Amino acid sequence: MDRLEELRQNRIEKLDYLRKRGLSGYPQDTGRTHVIEKALEDFSKLSKEKKQITLVGRIRAIREHGKICFINFEDDSGDIQGFFAEDRMGEESYNLFLESFDIGDFIEVRGTLFETKRGEKTIKAADYKMLSKAIRPLPEKWHGLQSVEERYRRRYLDLIFNKDVKKTFERRSQIIKETRRYLEDEGFLEVDTPVLQPIYGGTSARPFKTHHNALDSELFLRIAPELYLKRLIIGGWEKVFEFAKCFRNEGIDRSHNPEFTMLEFYWAYADYKDMMKLAEKMINTVVKKVFDTTEIAYKDQKINFSTPFERVEFTEIIRKETGLDIEEMNADALKKEAEKRKIKIEPGARKAEICDEIFKKECREKIIQPTFVIHHPEGYQPLAKPLEGDDSKLATFQGYIAGWEFINAFSELNDPQIQRKRFEEQEEMRKEGFEEAQPMDKDFIEALEHGMPPTAGFGMGVDRLVAVLTNSHSLREILLFPAMKKKNNQDNQN
Repeated sequence: MDRLEELRQNRIEKLDYLRKRGLSGYPQDTGRTHVIEKALEDFSKLSKEKKQITLVGRIRAIREHGKICFINFEDDSGDIQGFFAEDRMGEESYNLFLESFDIGDFIEVRGTLFETKRGEKTIKAADYKMLSKAIRPLPEKWHGLQSVEERYRRRYLDLIFNKDVKKTFERRSQIIKETRRYLEDEGFLEVDTPVLQPIYGGTSARPFKTHHNALDSELFLRIAPELYLKRLIIGGWEKVFEFAKCFRNEGIDRSHNPEFTMLEFYWAYADYKDMMKLAEKMINTVVKKVFDTTEIAYKDQKINFSTPFERVEFTEIIRKETGLDIEEMNADALKKEAEKRKIKIEPGARKAEICDEIFKKECREKIIQPTFVIHHPEGYQPLAKPLEGDDSKLATFQGYIAGWEFINAFSELNDPQIQRKRFEEQEEMRKEGFEEAQPMDKDFIEALEHGMPPTAGFGMGVDRLVAVLTNSHSLREILLFPAMKKKNNQDNQN
């Protein structure tokens, strides 16, 4: 028997001992009167009145000194010291604690507050109760764990031991909360659209697919909520948004996870220029609300979210960073340039997709401050309107920070005849081998034929924005449970 299993069996024996004494290792209720943070805030009053209170939490340390014992325990709000004395609670009760409780157990402590000679705020226990017996001991060397992947696999331990990690996820929650508040204050309505879809669409990506037995139909996990949200604009709402879980059956790296959170919103009677102004104002406001500043540290950079964000033409940034004039080059010439630069191009990709791959490889990482890259080449977004006065470009913008793409937005194409043609072109690309091409959605075309007002659409990778704002260098650092490859075939069998 290894050391860990020996400790586990010892704890099981302690649990059995409690049960033989007629006590539960996992009672249903607690008598908590205060969270620890509140008890410490009101310490002077509570200790002076000698009022009995009840605190709960996980034991993090036990120090025995003969007939007295000190523990440290913590709840979600803070931590406090507990004092146990045989002469106060009785020999039997005192010994039961020593014989049954371990670090990692959840405990309820009833008593009065006092301050030790060393100035430690402490609760003097009159009584206690086991709330949950931890069968497995907490790791002794989690702080020194070199395998970062183990932190992600066992996030619950990461949260117990690493306060900074816990703070990161609290920041994530605050960022989403303030973003939602901003949109609601602007008059947007939050909605839900289907996660299981008969036709996937809204962007170029490979979907996950499944089979619904009752309907005897093939369904797809959504890659984006766009086409359903635009149906709601057609239905008469003018401002809608959704925090949408999306799924793409693609590779995993520091900026990609197969499951992720997308914020999408649509604004009738607005165009991409209106959307740029709203987007930068929203992000600036959220950053100020959450961090009380507009300047955020990321790696060794200072990212300034003051408005307005810089605007740069797509063709110009490629010309600046690569020397290529993509407006004067056809798809074959661009493909040859991509091959020279060892940039992989998918079969069936057209000029717009090749330009995008060149941009990703040669330009994206060089964009540090919040920047909108505007006016992508025709064919790049099959759902976007052409730019008025220049049909070779689209009324689009993408947002970048510190080398991360986090926004994709444009004036929405609302001409059903052109939209049908765009879908047909995508189908041709699929036949030629471009797997990420979007499928024809006849139901969406039918909806468009009923009329959609001029509309601006916005999509933002919430996880990527959170990563930058929390100085995290991989999505796995800001996803509680990122996708991980199994260590072995026994991962879920022990």
